[in-house]
Amino acid sequence: MNHEPLKVFVYGTLKPGEISYNRYCVGKVVEEIRAIAFGKLFDLPVGYPAMTPGDIAVSGFLLTFTDPAILGVLDELEGYNPNRTLDKNEYYRQKVQIYNLARQSLGWAWVYLMNCERVNRLGGIPIQSGCWSQKLGI
Repeated sequence: MNHEPLKVFVYGTLKPGEISYNRYCVGKVVEEIRAIAFGKLFDLPVGYPAMTPGDIAVSGFLLTFTDPAILGVLDELEGYNPNRTLDKNEYYRQKVQIYNLARQSLGWAWVYLMNCERVNRLGGIPIQSGCWSQKLGI
């Protein structure tokens, strides 16, 4: 069976060089491209970021996987279950348009977003630069 490559935009701990990349992505990613998606980025006091819908360019990577089963693994990491209501999930998964750094479309990819109410409840601090890094402490 021939599967379409699975594309996921990551902006936090799953980015190359960040803490979750080695555990979840090494050996599974067939392509990684620096990219942006439009949203609003927040630093959460729990040590990772959240993105909500918005119009700020959020920096990250477009990761391509060949095995679609990775989506279930990432869903578990992100606290997302499609059978639960939005308020019972930590994040929700949605397809959004992704762009290269020259703002040319790279197509659509999955991204994990957090609803604004949860971001507020967790004390999210807006990141105006649109770029989060655990190594930089933002």
